Order: sequence, then structure tokens, then C-alpha cells
Amino acid sequence: MDQQNIARHGKAEMSALLKKWAASIFSIGLFSVFVNLLMLTGPLFMLQIYDRVLGSRSVETLVALTILVAMLYLIMGVLDYARGRIAARLGAGFQSDLDARVFDITMRQAISADARSKPATGLQDLDAIQRLLSSPALFSFFDLPWTPIFLGAIFIFHPLLGVLAVGGGATLIIITLLNQKLTRQPVGRAAHTSTKADNTAEALRAQAEVIRGLGMNDKALNRWNASRTDALDAQILASDRTGIFTTMSKTLRFFLQSAMLALGAWLVLQNELTAGAMIAGSILLGRALAPVEQAIAQWGLVLRARQGRKNLAMLLGSTPPEAPRTELPAPKAYLELSQVTVLPPR
Repeated sequence: MDQQNIARHGKAEMSALLKKWAASIFSIGLFSVFVNLLMLTGPLFMLQIYDRVLGSRSVETLVALTILVAMLYLIMGVLDYARGRIAARLGAGFQSDLDARVFDITMRQAISADARSKPATGLQDLDAIQRLLSSPALFSFFDLPWTPIFLGAIFIFHPLLGVLAVGGGATLIIITLLNQKLTRQPVGRAAHTSTKADNTAEALRAQAEVIRGLGMNDKALNRWNASRTDALDAQILASDRTGIFTTMSKTLRFFLQSAMLALGAWLVLQNELTAGAMIAGSILLGRALAPVEQAIAQWGLVLRARQGRKNLAMLLGSTPPEAPRTELPAPKAYLELSQVTVLPPR
């Protein structure tokens, strides 16, 4: 069986397990819809405050709006907390479903001397997928489709605000694509060298008695230190590369919100926009671009989980489950005596 078919069989096995959690994934998606709708509470509240409350100087309207906003934010908080709990159980459940299978494969492959010489990363790869499923990066997947909707809503306030928002969003998307392209190799190498260093340490620890008996402590330390140094260098490079794009996206988002306020203020001076729409547009822009920035910040975790999924697919596809064996009856205790002689005392 070639590598492509092996990977396909492994991915099919993982997909079948994920189908068990389809209800949980649907719940996260459904809660994300209402969470993103409730994100409009802030911009609409600002719009009403500046355009209605301050204009009418009505305390009753202010109190009613404040109570309504408090209730909406409470509902949003509950839904956001609920989808976080569901995601945590989704990741833990998926890992629990595959833990025994991956551990069994690791033990079966350890019989071969050739397999023992290679790093066993199955459990670490599974843990990387679990961390992704339980992290905010999963929410970005459900929140990103709302970004064009929020950007389109800014056009309702004024076309120039919409053009600025779309231009800023397009720039962030370009940064995201560059981040994906330029950080894939450093992050993958960091994960590989870190696993190699951990495996070296574990192998040396297992042979600690022999190493100490032969006086090879310094040699063993140097060998582990070399692999650990490579891992740290790779991690620093990956962190620096990812940090560049994270900082760029965060700085650009802050600048875009200020630019939105500046453009909105100019439109207010031209009597083409109200003060409430100016503030609401800035808040809405920040909400629209937040999932993109969050995806960039969590990109290292996404790449590690992606590599883990690829490795797990090869591992599962190359080692199918063992065929069921013939069940044996439950063991029973029998005592059989043959040619026994009993002598009285003395």
C-alpha cells in the first residue's frame, strides 16, 4: 500500500471518530452564530447613545438601553462560556477515543528494532490535535465567516468607511497568508527537534545504570545538550517568525480603528455622518478583524496540529487494529493430587 492510500485510511478512521462528536461541533457552530450576533450589541449601543440619548437628554432611555445591553452581554457571556466548555470536552473526548489505539500501535511497533530507533510521536501528535480542538483557535474557524458580514455592515454607515474597512481586512488576509507560508517550515522543524530531544533524554534515562557504570555521563550529557540546543534554536526562530506577523496584525488593527475614527470624524465635520455611527463603525471594525488576528496568534498551534494529523493518519493507516482473537473460557482453579502419601505425626 502506498503512502497516499495509507494516509487516506488513517484520515478516514479519524473522521469516523469525529462523527461521534458531530452534535458537539454543531452546538459550537450554533452558539458561535448567536455570540457573533450579540457582538453587535456594543456598536448599536454606541449608536443609540450618541444619536438618541445625548440628543434627547432622556435619562429613561439611557437606563432602559443600559439594562437591555447588560442582559444581552450576560447572554453572550453564557453562550461563549458554554461553547468553551463544549470545545474542551470535544478535544478531550477525541483524545480519549484514540488514546488506547495510538498507545497500542506504539507498543506493537516497539517490538521492531527499526521502529524503536525512530521517535515515537503518536501520543504527542494526538495531544497537539486535542489542544487545537480545545483552544480559541477553533472559535476563529466559526467566527471568520462573520468578518465579511461585519465589514459589509460598515458600508451602511458610509461607503468610505466600508472601503477603509475592506482595505484593512484585505491587508490582514495577506498577512495571514504570508504567515502561513513563511512559518510552516520553522514551526515544523521546531516540533521535530523538540520531539527528538525528548526522545534522546528518555533513551538516556532508560540506560542510566549502564551509562553511569561505564563513566559516560559527560558524553551522554553532551549528546542530549546538542539535540536540546537545536530544539531551542528552532523554537526561537519559529517564535520570532510568528511574532513578526502577530505584531504586524495587532498593530495594523489598532491603526485601522484609529483611522476609522479619523475618517469618521472628518465625515461628521462634513455633515455626512453622525457621531454615533463614527464610534459604532470603529467598534464594528475591531470586531470584524478580531478573528483574523486571533487566527494569526494561534497559527503555531494550528500548524502543529496539522502536522500531528498528518503523522497520525500515517500511523493509523499503516497499523490497522488487530483482528479479534478466539475468546477463551474464564480460567477456573483445579487442584489435582497424584500418588500422595499421608503419614501420621511422628
